[in-house]
Amino acid sequence: MRHLTRGGTAVALAVAALVLTAGCDSGSGGDPAAAKTAPDPAATASAVALPAPRSAPEPAATLTPAARAGEVRVEPGPFTDRVTITGLKLTGASSTAPAVTGKLKITTDVSHVLALELRAAYYDSAGRLLGTGEFEYQEEGEDAHGHAVHEGSEAATGGIAFTVPAKKLTGTPAAAVLSVPVLVNE
Repeated sequence: MRHLTRGGTAVALAVAALVLTAGCDSGSGGDPAAAKTAPDPAATASAVALPAPRSAPEPAATLTPAARAGEVRVEPGPFTDRVTITGLKLTGASSTAPAVTGKLKITTDVSHVLALELRAAYYDSAGRLLGTGEFEYQEEGEDAHGHAVHEGSEAATGGIAFTVPAKKLTGTPAAAVLSVPVLVNE
């Protein structure tokens, strides 16, 4: 019985040595010098699947139900519960420079706005998408945007007056949908 145990142990050790040798030599292609170098951890690490960056969804191709003439809707989104938007108007709908105007005030926080983006989708009277426009704002480092630097948060105190100009329209807009895809506070 004792010989059987020694034999089993010898076989187990031989198998372990074989596995270790094969594992060390697998990336060397038979080159003993390559087997002695440690593999690069970045090269041997498996790729980590990260979620795709989130971006604002594209505006709907048709507005259902079609909006009333001059109506501006606010699209519910991840930031609309943190702000109030007042005075929404579709201006210049009959001219060459249509825009959505209004005032945005942050209701949940009084910190500086690091990034704010508003998007408007413009629709004709039948509810078909004609084009879009964007408005970007930040309170810190505003010199790059031609704004004066404010003491305190303009977004929380008086609010931010905005104009979202339409770009590359394919017709005359009758209505618009405003969304808040980006809002970053300190």
